[in-house]
Amino acid sequence: MRQRFLLLSASMGAGHDAVAGELADRLSARGHSARIMDVLTLLPSGVGTALRSGYRGSVRHVPQLYAWIYAAFLAPRPAGRGAAAVPRPGSAPLAALAERPLMNAVESWQPDAVVSTFHLSAQVTGRLRRRGTLRIPSVVTVVDFAVHRGWLHPGNDVYLCVTGAAARTAAAVTGSRAEATGPVVPARFAAGGTGGERGETGESGETGAGSAYWRGEFERFAPGRPVVLLSAGAWGVGSALTDTAGELEAAGFCPVLLCGADEKLHRRAAWLPGTLALGWVEDMAGLMASAHALVDNAAGQTAAQALAAGLPLIGYRPLPGHGAEGIREMADAGLTELAAGREELAAALERVVRPGPVREQRIRRGRDLFRADAAQRITDLTVAGVRAA
Repeated sequence: MRQRFLLLSASMGAGHDAVAGELADRLSARGHSARIMDVLTLLPSGVGTALRSGYRGSVRHVPQLYAWIYAAFLAPRPAGRGAAAVPRPGSAPLAALAERPLMNAVESWQPDAVVSTFHLSAQVTGRLRRRGTLRIPSVVTVVDFAVHRGWLHPGNDVYLCVTGAAARTAAAVTGSRAEATGPVVPARFAAGGTGGERGETGESGETGAGSAYWRGEFERFAPGRPVVLLSAGAWGVGSALTDTAGELEAAGFCPVLLCGADEKLHRRAAWLPGTLALGWVEDMAGLMASAHALVDNAAGQTAAQALAAGLPLIGYRPLPGHGAEGIREMADAGLTELAAGREELAAALERVVRPGPVREQRIRRGRDLFRADAAQRITDLTVAGVRAA
């Protein structure tokens, strides 16, 4: 049965769009129609741009401001002295501004389901479904390891989450169906390496040309040194990124700083001794298949890609708010560890860049996350006629 799916993403970095794009590709490969819409464009003129600019500016220049915003509006409410935080459904008045434009799009294109990959859109669809205005299923694909309250609205029908803990939280807070399908990552990441010796034959039995290229680059740049990727996301955001690169170089690693689209960071990092600074990388799968570990600060889509590629992660100097919470959730699941300083960082990396039980266990736990195909679950649930109670 050919179906239509409206995917709601947001241009807040590249992670949400990457997940929406991968879902659209998978749905299209199954013969369905998929259309991606940026929820920020559904807001009144200028509001979406201001929201994106404000978020980017705060995490880049005033991280403590974003930490306060996250604590005030997204983080679980503390239950009291010594007690665990209590999750609660989200409440985003801003979502009301996107309701009519979304319904116009639904009425015009007539999709069979709406799929959210961003938390604001999950609030919009949840509100509309709960009132009965949106009469088709709403599926929320949660891309974060830490499920903050912005994702959670009891009006949505189904939550597809990256971990079992995230799914349990979503189900408990919303009363909706929730499943742990795992991260949504292109298959080329899992095919890029074996998870043992980097750059060897992949699962498909072939060695990728991209992997060979990167191996050659690393061998010329820093022969014999373990290659450690340093992630800064699409926007090149992070705390003391160049300092971290220097710490990695001093500890005997070859740091590869992923500057994303930040040309200023790229130019500045290019002068760092012993550091390979890269701008926007198209072949992330080949790059990851040729590296030994990833130092991560956000628990975002780069981290999910690394898990698929069998590339061990270490959390370090995390971004405030969802970055720090996500890395803590990953650490609790045995997917990473959070290093508190340069000595801890070097020791943690030494444990995972060399073959051994720690490395193999970390790789196995990461790949065990990929339990189901989210696109297949979306089509199955829609065919079954999922409806909110």
